[in-house]
Amino acid sequence: MYCSRNPNYTGTPLLLPSIMTTVQHLYLRPYLAESGQIEKLVESGQTISSILSPLDDSLAVYTKNTSFDVGRRYSKAGNPIYFAKMHKPPSMERRLFVTDTLVIFSALRNLLKNAEAQPEGWLQKPEALGMLRKLGIDYVNFIKECWVHASQPINRPEPLQYPSEHYRMLYTTFSLFVVLYMSEPEYEDAPIADELLEWLNMHFIEPSTEEGDHLSKLEKPWEDETFWSYLIKCILRGLTKATLFFLNVLSQHPSLALRDMVKLLKPLVADQPRLQNFASEREFAYAARRWRDKVKALRIELDKIPERERTIDLGARGEEDWWEKLSDIVGVLEGRFEVVKRIIDEDFTGDWKEAVVAWGMFVDGRTRRQDLPDVVEEVLDDMPPDPTNIEDSLHAALLTGNLKQALHHAHRLDPWLSAHLADLMVPLQLIDNEVDDETGLSLRDYYMLSYAEYLRSDAGLWRVVVDYMYSCNETGKYQADEILVRVPLRLYDRVNAISNNDGESIEPAHEGPAEAVVGVLKELNETCSEHNREATRRTICRVAAKTFISRKDFGLAVAYCASAEDWAGLGRVVDYVLEEHITSGPDQFIRQASAISDTMQELYTKGPSHWVFYHRFMFVAQYARLHESLANMDYAAAAKAVISIISEELAPRAWGAVILIDSIPLIRFEKEPLFEKPGALLLLQKLEEIMTAMNQGAEEDYLCIYKRLLAARQRQHEVTDEKSLKENALNQLGAVRLFLAQYFARCAITSRPEIAIAR
Repeated sequence: MYCSRNPNYTGTPLLLPSIMTTVQHLYLRPYLAESGQIEKLVESGQTISSILSPLDDSLAVYTKNTSFDVGRRYSKAGNPIYFAKMHKPPSMERRLFVTDTLVIFSALRNLLKNAEAQPEGWLQKPEALGMLRKLGIDYVNFIKECWVHASQPINRPEPLQYPSEHYRMLYTTFSLFVVLYMSEPEYEDAPIADELLEWLNMHFIEPSTEEGDHLSKLEKPWEDETFWSYLIKCILRGLTKATLFFLNVLSQHPSLALRDMVKLLKPLVADQPRLQNFASEREFAYAARRWRDKVKALRIELDKIPERERTIDLGARGEEDWWEKLSDIVGVLEGRFEVVKRIIDEDFTGDWKEAVVAWGMFVDGRTRRQDLPDVVEEVLDDMPPDPTNIEDSLHAALLTGNLKQALHHAHRLDPWLSAHLADLMVPLQLIDNEVDDETGLSLRDYYMLSYAEYLRSDAGLWRVVVDYMYSCNETGKYQADEILVRVPLRLYDRVNAISNNDGESIEPAHEGPAEAVVGVLKELNETCSEHNREATRRTICRVAAKTFISRKDFGLAVAYCASAEDWAGLGRVVDYVLEEHITSGPDQFIRQASAISDTMQELYTKGPSHWVFYHRFMFVAQYARLHESLANMDYAAAAKAVISIISEELAPRAWGAVILIDSIPLIRFEKEPLFEKPGALLLLQKLEEIMTAMNQGAEEDYLCIYKRLLAARQRQHEVTDEKSLKENALNQLGAVRLFLAQYFARCAITSRPEIAIAR
């Protein structure tokens, strides 16, 4: 558990459930109770509670009162709040490791997705196995690069979160997994000794280069106490060139008998059969039998040497029993495993991996992958792995085929390792993918979600987290959905508004808030679409639309309501635009109506299912056109907009009176009549409809919007009551009647007398 207060302090322990099977401890400072005395805290009426963050794996820990006295006030000032994380967030270097390996993981997911369209069992075909092997090798090569980079003594902007030794262990383990379980297609049953030897020589270098350099500089290297040990190590590791070099050195040895034995030994070392040098296993087996016969002949010759010639006097260093050393070498070539284990125990500090590889090289050259568990078990009986060394335990589990145990150790080493090993084990059919009834997760999904939970310690890695979660069953997909809908948009944090001369806030010329928002939402939408999470995408769009509404960015609000197919929300946005006319005036209303125009037109072309909302928008558009025409003194266009609103019955009931009152300057226009006879009659008809409904008690339904408009305009000058607002509204409607009467009278005098019949 990583605590932001002080992770090294041992104070009050708080037990927290985790996704892991173990219980983790969080130590708090300043401590709330002495260690082992948590009961006193409970007796004082307090308990420790915690709240998990919806953003990442952090939590807030605090004390909570469990008993209350009536009338007593409790203060929270003295109760500290601790902020902690389940895991330490990845550092910069670790983030690069996580994000770069995601590329390989995604390639594997694509391969498995494509496999669904192939015939059943395609993943076990050579073609698919070859692709899986390549991806496994890609992981190995990338880990190697990270290990090399972490090993370099360079100046870094921050310390490494994981030392180079950590990546070395990942490298050795993953490469061993590839050797054991991801062989080249159609070579699954081939002897594995050569591959294991190559792996051992690559990751556990023995003997060291320094030892060889030291001995090669000596005039009589056999007199050095490390000579024979170095020579045997070279033979066990298959280092033929180094072995032959020092065998040639022995041609200068004072013992003639030893020189004769070396002459017989050198061709055996040089010609030891290796599977990679033969076209078929049958040829290899035949050559191996002939070679062993020659080794037996060497043993016979060695045993013929008299006892008195088996040692040599080295003067001050005493006698050297060269025969015993040479006998051990011949014993290794003979495949006598007891000799191999004894030599390894003496010269290799008891490393059981040396013995396992030596078995395949000298005891049974035809050892196959399926034979390894029995061989390893036999070796481990005498040379058990170090239980305190997690790398040793992990390698032993892989070599014995205990893959569940291997995943357990891998998770202890690094949750990244267990997740990616398990991810490869499933298509290779190494572990079952059955769902556990108790947890609801398969073994692979358990480790995958454990790794994703670790990544949640860094909220910026949400894209990586959901990719791993969506690769799991419904439990993982549900968790990914919850993470996506909680990604903080922080839509307008980094942009400073610019003010004009009137003090009004305007959008900056560079990338503004709206653009920043769309960038985040675009990624979220793409992620949901990629993983077929349509319901989640719509939820995110609805959340974004609410944010745009709160910022009065109604153009984007309409777009994201439409994307979410939230038609009720779309209707509310249109209502908010109308509300702008009430609260902010015509200018702001015109701008907002223009912002939503394009999206609404696009929706209209998609079909009748959206027309109910388009009808409401048409009123907004025509009403905005009315005020825009009035502002531009284009009175003919304004009159046309009024007639369109009334004739098409676009206006909601509460806006009818507002439309009539707004048309007063058009009715009173003195230069020329702006309304034809049908239009004027429509205005009169609408007025009569409103007045009749008001006389029947529906006053609030028809006057509520106008009274709100009037109150908003008069609020800064005087306090108005409901009675005065009503009187003003009635007076305005009366003025409409009066001006219509004058309009008809003027038209009757100047144009057509028949209009005078209108009452």
